[in-house]
Amino acid sequence: MPEPSLLNQLVDALRCLPGIGPKSAQRMAFHLLEQDREGGRHLASVLEAAMERIRRCKRCRTLSEQELCGLCAKPNRDDSLLCVIEHPSEIVAIEQATDFRGRYFVLGGRLSPLDGIGPEALGLDLLETQLQERKIEELILAISPTVEGSATSHFIAAMAARYQVRTTRIAHGVPLGGELEYVDGGTLAHAFAGRQGVEQS
Repeated sequence: MPEPSLLNQLVDALRCLPGIGPKSAQRMAFHLLEQDREGGRHLASVLEAAMERIRRCKRCRTLSEQELCGLCAKPNRDDSLLCVIEHPSEIVAIEQATDFRGRYFVLGGRLSPLDGIGPEALGLDLLETQLQERKIEELILAISPTVEGSATSHFIAAMAARYQVRTTRIAHGVPLGGELEYVDGGTLAHAFAGRQGVEQS
């Protein structure tokens, strides 16, 4: 079977992006080839560099070129507050919408045994080490209220309880089953300000 043409390979490659179907990928490919080859070369160059050099921060697991991300390197953040989120994009949302000045921990997803996503994949061993070694007074769960999100929250809350760390979660205004990164800034600020304690079963 002959190898697909470069054009078809480009279209297929663009489909790896979220929300990009066959038609959108084809439109992007034709745009780059017909109208913006220089932009395409720049995109390819930056994309290659980003894939090679951007890793996870060794403390909070967000995306960073350095061992410590910019927020973790700041000495004036409140070490007693640790906010657990699912994705790096949610740091931007919280920083823009709230006055939170604590630290973050990025899971990179939610517990989902059926999909093979267990505690190790979310870096929960690193989180447990931080609960042991750092003087964390409050662990804030800013995890989407889906079924998997709730299971993840309960797992982390139980872990925090072993180290006598108070656990709260954001609550008001975040729709059940909603994705946190799509919640508007005002709603997110209200949810963050109205966080509640997490009951232990």
